[in-house]
Amino acid sequence: MKALRMLPVIFSMLLLVAHFYRAGHLLLAMGALLSLGLLCIRKPQAIRLLQGLLVAGAAEWLVTAIRLVTDRQAQGLPWLRLALILGLVALCTLLSTLPLRTTAHFPLDKD
Repeated sequence: MKALRMLPVIFSMLLLVAHFYRAGHLLLAMGALLSLGLLCIRKPQAIRLLQGLLVAGAAEWLVTAIRLVTDRQAQGLPWLRLALILGLVALCTLLSTLPLRTTAHFPLDKD
């Protein structure tokens, strides 16, 4: 059951992998993919590191949103839907840190 609670974390990191890969940042994509292994490490520092990576990922989504919205505005194209979608992706990435908030247990320990 605890593995099911980790789905938002896994999904958020995989979405960041796809984002970095599409942008041509292969090292960042590989790092984001490998960071999922932190879920298997039984140390609080690993969980805190993963939380930090998710917060950084949310910031990356916001920076990307600002850059793309600015480009679309300069071209006179519609931008509101883009801003809403990427803003929600950033929010979901940030909220995916919540299943990692407790140090009383490790995410993938058996119930």
